[in-house]
Amino acid sequence: MEFLRKFSIVLTVLLLSAAVSDAQDFAKKKDAFQKSYIQEATGEYPGAIASLKEVYDEKSYEINLRLGWLTYQSGGFSESKAYYSKAVALMPYSLESRFGIVLPLAALGNWTEVLAQYEKILEISPNNSIVLHRLGLIYYGKGDFETARKYFDKVVNLYPFDYDALTMLAWTYLKLNNLRESKVLFQKALLNTPTGTSATEGLDLLK
Repeated sequence: MEFLRKFSIVLTVLLLSAAVSDAQDFAKKKDAFQKSYIQEATGEYPGAIASLKEVYDEKSYEINLRLGWLTYQSGGFSESKAYYSKAVALMPYSLESRFGIVLPLAALGNWTEVLAQYEKILEISPNNSIVLHRLGLIYYGKGDFETARKYFDKVVNLYPFDYDALTMLAWTYLKLNNLRESKVLFQKALLNTPTGTSATEGLDLLK
């Protein structure tokens, strides 16, 4: 019984010590995040990065995600990609980390990887209108108007009265020489935004 009593006391002490340590670690981490937000607000990106590196834990999704953003903002694109990659690995179904990693990938000109991330997002969230629109823009820029049409068409089906979606689908149809459909879409876009310059320009070309 004496042994059990002593063991219980030791266990209690250990648990209390662990709880105090955890509380101290959290307080330190919270302070580091707060400091980094303040520094970021004043454009002190190196300082904000340094604040978080003081509490860096490679298994922390939140720290890796935040460092991915801050290093991107400071122009460290390769470092940003590395941090975002860790965040993606820690939380594979996280959309924010995949949207995040697209930033340094695009800055580095890694468009194949950008497309791969967007396709992965669509696997997780098939009707993600942001990704559908961006993929449409990428393929439009490549001159692959038929593929662009498929993506813009999905966005318009999700948001039938969205100016940007209607306008880009209209321009895509114009490039595909489907003039009637293009005109109808430009007109719908102008019902949403009567002063829309892109839709007005497109409609003028069809007169």
